Amino acid sequence: MTTYQDIPLTGYRRENGRVGIRNHVLILSVDDISNAAVEGVSNLIRGTVALPHPYGRLQFGADLELTFNTLIGTGKNPNVAAVVVIGIEPKWTDYIVKAIAETGKPVAGFSIERYGDLKTIEMASRKAKEFVQFATELQRVPVKWEEIWVSTKCGESDTTSGLASNPTVGRVFERLEKSGNTMIFGETTEVTGAEDKIMEQSATPAVAAQFKAAFDNYQELVESQGVSLLGTQPTEGNIRGGLSTIEEKALGNVEKMGRCTVASFLEPAEEPKGPGLHFMDSSSAAAEMVTLCCAAGAVLHLFTTGQGNIIGNKIEPVIKLSANPITVDTMSEHIDVDISGMLRFDFNLDGAADRTMEMMAHTINGRLTNAETLHHDEFVITKLYRSA
Repeated sequence: MTTYQDIPLTGYRRENGRVGIRNHVLILSVDDISNAAVEGVSNLIRGTVALPHPYGRLQFGADLELTFNTLIGTGKNPNVAAVVVIGIEPKWTDYIVKAIAETGKPVAGFSIERYGDLKTIEMASRKAKEFVQFATELQRVPVKWEEIWVSTKCGESDTTSGLASNPTVGRVFERLEKSGNTMIFGETTEVTGAEDKIMEQSATPAVAAQFKAAFDNYQELVESQGVSLLGTQPTEGNIRGGLSTIEEKALGNVEKMGRCTVASFLEPAEEPKGPGLHFMDSSSAAAEMVTLCCAAGAVLHLFTTGQGNIIGNKIEPVIKLSANPITVDTMSEHIDVDISGMLRFDFNLDGAADRTMEMMAHTINGRLTNAETLHHDEFVITKLYRSA
């Protein structure tokens, strides 16, 4: 019987040594008013991926910094072979270009001022064509499990999430930790009631303190608005799936970290500095969190769902796991790994982890996930506060 350990892994080794499992040529928008030019280039040049978004103008402070870090991190992601950056003004465009160029990958920037859309699209398209031809000549090479950076999140959770799919990711992460992999998890508000678990598994008191400070800050933000999270945490879908409190949801959520040590605390979109499991301060909103993980350098995402969350990401492939037999049956086109058999005692936790890692191996080697085939290309920037 073939197992995930028998599958040779291949990937794209980038100029800085990192390993990617996709080979995108990215057309990246600096700001909302450059989206038309970005999409114009992508429509002209086959093999490019456009990343328009609604932000970038009149942001300031930490909000602007997070937008920059998200855009730069996405461009740096090893799943990207080359990047064309388009912005309205040259200063911000050049800032992003120079940061991405630190990886050694091909990157070029174009600003629309003094040229207009049509000339900018022409110039950027010529460079994008060059980059696509460069990227399509790159060859996959043998890579190791420990070179694959993996992130995780849960969405539309229910009782089956806590019983099977989240513990499955936890077991996968335990194996990856032993291999020397780099992993990311987070969802700060969604660990409410289980924050002590994360602190107990933190590598040092300093890591635990950093996490707790971010957790408390999120709680204070919610309370400052004079609102209740009921209906948001847990969501209506969570409640329908049998989760009555955020504490129940949180206890299932933290099972995704297994018995791994939390090596460090990360700010949103921050790249881990070493191997191990890292907690990222992040929203629990699905597309936002996956986008932040991608910007932090993760090249593959494990997404557990009970009731059926369907999001994906343009750059980081998202593998969906579910143990809910109803979801697996009615939303089969979204579920990559069916582990409902674990609840029927057809296989145990290690068997579920084996199935998941086999799908990971196929995805690493180029197999498209369901989210990729269905054009679930969500890219959602986290915004901290109103613009000026």
